[in-house]
Amino acid sequence: MELKRCGHDISIEFDINDSVTQQAVELFQPELIVAPFLKRAIPEVVWRRLTCFVVHPGIIGDRGPAALDWAIMNGYREWGVTVLQANAEMDAGDIWAAEKFPMRFTTKSSMYRQEVTEAATTAVLAAVRRFESGTFKPVPLDYSRVDVLGRLHAPMRQLDRRIDWQHDNTLGVLRKIHAADGFPGVLDTLFGKSYYLFDACREQYLTGEPGTVVAKRNNAICRATVDGAVWIGHLKPKNDTEPVLKLAATTVLQDYLTDVPEVSYDPFCMPFDDTYRDIRFEQHNNIGFLYFTFYNGAMDSEQCKRLHDVYLKAIERDIRVIVLMGGSDFWSNGIHLNHIENAISPADESWRNINAMNDLVHAIITTDRQLTIAALQGNAGAGGVFLSLAADYVFARESVILNPHYKNMGNLYGSEYWTYLLPRRVNERQVKHIMQNRFPISALEARDNGLIDDCFAMNREDFKKKIRCVAEAIATDPEFSELLSKKQYQRQVDEQEKPLQEYRNEELNEMQLNFYGFDPSYHVARYHFVYKIPYGWTPRYLTKHRALKRARLM
Repeated sequence: MELKRCGHDISIEFDINDSVTQQAVELFQPELIVAPFLKRAIPEVVWRRLTCFVVHPGIIGDRGPAALDWAIMNGYREWGVTVLQANAEMDAGDIWAAEKFPMRFTTKSSMYRQEVTEAATTAVLAAVRRFESGTFKPVPLDYSRVDVLGRLHAPMRQLDRRIDWQHDNTLGVLRKIHAADGFPGVLDTLFGKSYYLFDACREQYLTGEPGTVVAKRNNAICRATVDGAVWIGHLKPKNDTEPVLKLAATTVLQDYLTDVPEVSYDPFCMPFDDTYRDIRFEQHNNIGFLYFTFYNGAMDSEQCKRLHDVYLKAIERDIRVIVLMGGSDFWSNGIHLNHIENAISPADESWRNINAMNDLVHAIITTDRQLTIAALQGNAGAGGVFLSLAADYVFARESVILNPHYKNMGNLYGSEYWTYLLPRRVNERQVKHIMQNRFPISALEARDNGLIDDCFAMNREDFKKKIRCVAEAIATDPEFSELLSKKQYQRQVDEQEKPLQEYRNEELNEMQLNFYGFDPSYHVARYHFVYKIPYGWTPRYLTKHRALKRARLM
């Protein structure tokens, strides 16, 4: 998206095999190739003919797979991204650009979505400018230089990731799970069976016999360490013969947790200690901040209901403005496809999930005692985008990406009152473009076309500070009462013109066909998505070069 914004002509091809890659190059005739997710060597016939940039998630000199995994496991304070030129030796080509960033104590997937993505974007844009200049000479990799700190490392094995519950302290356990988050997870044993562990955080107070499950809360289990405990939110059973899903830990282990105590927490309790809490509310004077941090941004039926209940309690408080903060990596990605796939009846669970989402959206739309702000720290997709549009104001970090369409999920029609919310912000032509176009929308583009109110700050902390200022300005506005009255009046006018229930009924009629109709496209697409079935071809909306070929043939 940034390259397009700079005026470059872009086409995309998935690296399925050598022949597909070579064919794409022949069709598009690019001047430059960028490989941002390279998992295997670029064909020699390609890199000898054309300059190929490989985007490596490591500092200069770092080579080999699992670069960020090792950086997290080793507790490095600084890491980076390097753009190098492909040659005969993997990750050893001449260097075109590099960016560094401080390491947070967080998961690998979170680092990828924030620091790595932003550093990679900056480095790629710099490398492309240098390539365009025609005068820049890339720097050969030279390990004799004192500033080249990276080294070749071996692949990380499960043996390297193994947790010794009788000896590893809480920090060590968290580092190992953090370094494997997203993929591949840490292989471990629970109740005599093998599982991959994901989504871990520290517990401040609970403890017990190291390795034992001492508590459960909503989707997570709490497991004791030698000096405390950690919460584990998600598990994936080890199965070498058939595909398995990554699911909430309490769902996977439900048959073994009968005697494990449920330890509740109050989402309104402040200050917040180190523990697992996917929903929390903070009040500062007459402003409320509602955080909902759901793994990968997916919201299952129960999470929607719990968030809905907390929201209703929040708006009963003496506050003027409520800010919906979402999570730091994702604001929301809508319904929970993994939990739907795992249900006895995926169609029935889809129906429950979309109705639970709709109840939440309805509560936000009809809030009449406060002004509401959606503050997108992280990306939003599908129903999550329309959840944000239910608020009176929508602001996003500059690096946030929106994917408002449902098309890639088997032409799912979508609900969340999008047929009411979207036309409030953009014209009819833009509505059609947004819902039919499968490309993502940057925060800058969303601001320019009116989809959101504004975007600012690349840094997450800077964004949160700015949001506080915006919320305070609205809450202390001398014309606050007038703004609230105007909102109430507009809602009454809209309801008289067409009740919200009609929008919901019309959308759900379409969704019912997606879930229960004769066309299985949604169920097939969901299956491929949750089990990460590799693509056999690149989706045609990405391959501009193949469209050009078809046009020439016609």
